[in-house]
Amino acid sequence: MKLRVLGCSGGIGGNLRTTSFLLDHDVLIDAGTGVGELSLTELAMIDHVFVTHSHLDHIAGLPLMIDSIGFMRDRPLTVYSSEETLDILKKHVFNWKVWPDFSEIPNAQQPYMRYQPISLGETVVLKGRKITAIPASHVVPAVGYQLDSGKASLVFTGDTTTNDALWKVVNKIKNLRYLIIETAFSNSERSLAVLSRHLCPSLLAEELAKFRRDAEVFITHLKPGEVELTMREIEDCVREPCPKMLLNNQVLEF
Repeated sequence: MKLRVLGCSGGIGGNLRTTSFLLDHDVLIDAGTGVGELSLTELAMIDHVFVTHSHLDHIAGLPLMIDSIGFMRDRPLTVYSSEETLDILKKHVFNWKVWPDFSEIPNAQQPYMRYQPISLGETVVLKGRKITAIPASHVVPAVGYQLDSGKASLVFTGDTTTNDALWKVVNKIKNLRYLIIETAFSNSERSLAVLSRHLCPSLLAEELAKFRRDAEVFITHLKPGEVELTMREIEDCVREPCPKMLLNNQVLEF
């Protein structure tokens, strides 16, 4: 399996793109503005989108993507997430007011898009690839995902804060190779991180102290303008396992 980073920033500006990862050629993990990195042909090849939560920086590319390539496909694009997140998308995005309801276009029998709820702990198997919803703790209903090729696994936490339930799951993954975890704010904004249920370097250090696997750790969701500061603070706060900054167009194989 290959995971290509299309976007991993907490905002936009210049070359910054918000959260979206392409798994192999046919699966998206989140659909932020990073989706715009793909060509029309690449977009049309995507069959599945796994959404962590409903915030705009993780779904902004989804409505435009479906509008752009729906007519090019012979089957619906499947959008997976928790029941609560799918309800938010139905009520507040694909509602004919913000954007058309592509689960009814061109008709309800042959739509461009379909919704598929996924429960915490549930695994979806796609051509031998296992994608499992894992716990996240955020201001809206949210999940992270474990991606398992059989040989190795990658965990993407999604947006989350202090979360003991996550580590109970992650520490049981024997073939874990990569952990992608967010750190949205610098330490001076710890109170904001707590309020918005994100992480800052000091909170990240507390969380990684619970981490028991031998895996590479990558930091995502850094806020524009604070990238260097936050990474310096992470270096000061976290001695092991020496997290690295996730980069646009980086490819992780597992």
